[in-house]
Amino acid sequence: MEEVVAQRARWRLWTPVMFGLGAAGYMGLKTEPALWAAVLLGLAAIAAAWTTHRLTRGGGWFLVVGLAALIVLGGVAGKLRTELVRAPVAPTFDKPVIVEGWVLDVASPGSSGGRLLIAPTRIEGLERDQLPYRVRLTVDQGAVVGPGQAVRLRAGLGPPPPPSSPGSYDFARDAWFDRVGGVGFSVSQPQVVALAEPPMALRWAMAVNAMRWSLARRIVDQMGVRSGGLGAAMVTGHEAWITREQTDAMRASGLAHIISISGLHMAIVGGFAFALARLLIAAIPWLALRIDGKKTAALLGMAAVGTYLVLSGAPSPAVRAAITAGVAFLAILFDRRAISLDALAVAAMVILILYPEAATEPGFQMSFAATAALVALVEAIPQPVREISTPWWIRWPQAVGVWIFASIAMSLVAGLATGPFAMHHFNRVASYGLVANLLVAPISSFVMMPFLAVGAALEPLGLGGPFLAVAGWSIDLMLAIAGQTAQTPGAQVTVASGPAWTLPVAFLGILILCLWRGRLRWLGLPLALTVALWPRPTPPDLWISSDGSALAVRRGEGAIAARPESRRFALEVWSRRRGLTLDDAASPQLFDCNRRRCLGEIAHWNQRRVPDEKTLAELCRARVVVFRSEAPQGCRSDLILSAADFRAGGSAELYREGQSWRIVWAQPLRGQRPWTISDTGG
Repeated sequence: MEEVVAQRARWRLWTPVMFGLGAAGYMGLKTEPALWAAVLLGLAAIAAAWTTHRLTRGGGWFLVVGLAALIVLGGVAGKLRTELVRAPVAPTFDKPVIVEGWVLDVASPGSSGGRLLIAPTRIEGLERDQLPYRVRLTVDQGAVVGPGQAVRLRAGLGPPPPPSSPGSYDFARDAWFDRVGGVGFSVSQPQVVALAEPPMALRWAMAVNAMRWSLARRIVDQMGVRSGGLGAAMVTGHEAWITREQTDAMRASGLAHIISISGLHMAIVGGFAFALARLLIAAIPWLALRIDGKKTAALLGMAAVGTYLVLSGAPSPAVRAAITAGVAFLAILFDRRAISLDALAVAAMVILILYPEAATEPGFQMSFAATAALVALVEAIPQPVREISTPWWIRWPQAVGVWIFASIAMSLVAGLATGPFAMHHFNRVASYGLVANLLVAPISSFVMMPFLAVGAALEPLGLGGPFLAVAGWSIDLMLAIAGQTAQTPGAQVTVASGPAWTLPVAFLGILILCLWRGRLRWLGLPLALTVALWPRPTPPDLWISSDGSALAVRRGEGAIAARPESRRFALEVWSRRRGLTLDDAASPQLFDCNRRRCLGEIAHWNQRRVPDEKTLAELCRARVVVFRSEAPQGCRSDLILSAADFRAGGSAELYREGQSWRIVWAQPLRGQRPWTISDTGG
């Protein structure tokens, strides 16, 4: 009990945890609450906490009621955010439509080509008040148009896609909060046209993105496509030149986080600017005597982080990292510790108030867990006594030893803290990620990122070449390490997702280990291991995509698709989530497929129109028939699934139970939320 009472000064660290729990709870609701009810509930929670504080003078009951109020307020914040970003969502069009609008940005490419983020001004078949705020369209890689251009194209358009399998990550929810109301693919080349002048805010956004795109192209021209593609991604966020082979190697080696602009990049850029400013100020005695060098350097570090945020296009991970870095620099300005659990709690709370949906995003979860673990590690390690007048030949080897030990400890702790999230969300474990990160860390921290930053800053003046060349050499070295690591046997292990409840339990365990002070913190260890150790459920025997256009069956530890190339991304996500290995070579042995249909134990009709009588007879010899079209008359199979079923239920997993099948649909697990209605035809 004494240890519990001793935590009184640390309960504030649980503020963002409770608030985030409420936000995540709201995101997981099956029905959308009314706005007035949410606001009243929030006001009641505030009143209850205030009254309890007055009656108990901040006693134990206030702690209980206050933490409960934070859970409620997190849910209210989620509801308010949902309403603030509410915008029309495109319906599913039966045929390609004409889309006109302004190219706002060049999004990360998909497997089918480049992608444009467009602010639409006209979509054939929709009134002006029905236009989505933004649409994202895939175009041929050679047809990518830079930001700021007005374009017209013909595209197949629909709402953002639902989950690839029941219970998996909901991409449509991400699109809702990004205000992307339509996705699709172009069936014509984009034509540059003349449109009415856009609003001022859109013009500014396009101007910034045009500058980013131009800089990215110059970086690639200077460094070459191989290293320049990664360099452009780390500076501007544009991933248009990164190859699939590079991405796969980075993932298998545990280095993929270096591509995405996040905490690591912000820390390096902000820290480099801070250290350089302090060094320059200290080198000028007249200046050092007249200004506070540390606080001035903190201001310049904040400016560097803000500039980098704009240059990166302000993706969600970069925004969260910039807020965290900003809080650290503000702590310096107010004479507080920059790196502490208190500063992390403030940063997390600011992020969750502004973006409550972050509570359900893997990037925020992993970043918060890793940072909390690293700061807790720093708190737990006793600070060594600084020796005076130690000879350099003793001091330098000691410093190198300390640095190596600290690097290993930090990489190990960060890897363990993010492991449950990597297993649950991405179903990948990089076996040699610790080694690869230890090798790449000094390269990225001391060479790659600093030289990229300086080179990018000087490139508009034509002076960035030498710096970008050095950065290119370091990227080539990183790619060599990634490639060698990825080719090592057992470099990447696929891990099936556990039950949904295991991740929050593991997160709670990690937080107890990090935030609790005392021996009771070790009670969090078995909780933190839940995702890794809890038995996995039996995988389904059959998977069908959300539109009925693709299916796969399970055979032992493998998955065999009827058409391995159809809905490949969704197929890969599902198979990894269930811990299955795709066996494309076995597909012809199990299915007899042509362009329209597949025959076998499970038959599949892959056309939107119903089959003719002869084909229908062939299909209905199977016990299970999946129609992408509406259900035809006259089929006597044991189980028949058609377009109407997929519109109502989304993707499906089927479990064989004796002579019958149990079906788990995606849509009932999602419920009726603003981001789930249009993509199911509801």
